[in-house]
Amino acid sequence: MNTRILVVEDEEKLARFIELELIHEGYEVKKSGNGREALETALEEEFDLVLLDIMLPGLNGLEVLRRLQKEKDVPVILLTARDAVMDKVSGLDAGAVDYITKPFAIEELLARIRVALKFHAPKKEQPQADAALQEGVLVWGELSLNERSHTVRYAGHEIFLTNREFLMLKTLLENRDIVLSRDTLLNRVCGYDFAGETNIVDVYIRYLRSKIDDVFHVKMIQTVRGVGYVIKSEEA
Repeated sequence: MNTRILVVEDEEKLARFIELELIHEGYEVKKSGNGREALETALEEEFDLVLLDIMLPGLNGLEVLRRLQKEKDVPVILLTARDAVMDKVSGLDAGAVDYITKPFAIEELLARIRVALKFHAPKKEQPQADAALQEGVLVWGELSLNERSHTVRYAGHEIFLTNREFLMLKTLLENRDIVLSRDTLLNRVCGYDFAGETNIVDVYIRYLRSKIDDVFHVKMIQTVRGVGYVIKSEEA
């Protein structure tokens, strides 16, 4: 069965162009130019990925995304003319796996689609390993991150993180004592590089520090000036 993609874009020429390119790549495509109709279609049918414009008639793209995320586990890539960092953060925090700004090269869009589909594909069962690894639990002092339940706790207190915050923390914990650059963090967390927009990493680091470091009076995420960020094996 071909990979199904729902293209939600009210600019008919752009939507048709994307549709033809996706069909050429072997994808099965369905289009919608109205937010409310697109939401109904996405909920009623099964898709492997959704390309979603933000500025839509009927229902705003971000609202479509929020409602869809409550019902379906499907990767969503946002398409928009907006280029402000906080707009990107809002979209990612709402549940999008990626965010591409118009105008874009079709090769870049296709690459991001491949990455999103790859990272969202069901994980194969791994052979037996030690208990901590098998359970997908990362521990740092009194903090524990459980990948399976997607929860983070510190001394028994649950810390509520967005998907991107969770992935950022997980990446840092998996690479303790290794200083990760902003580019590396974007690549590891998002699966591609936000060229020229690595300050998005700083935004998420600030969010994590406000929820963990500031609340529990620890210095977990350390800044290495001019290089990036690191979590040391032992608390500072």
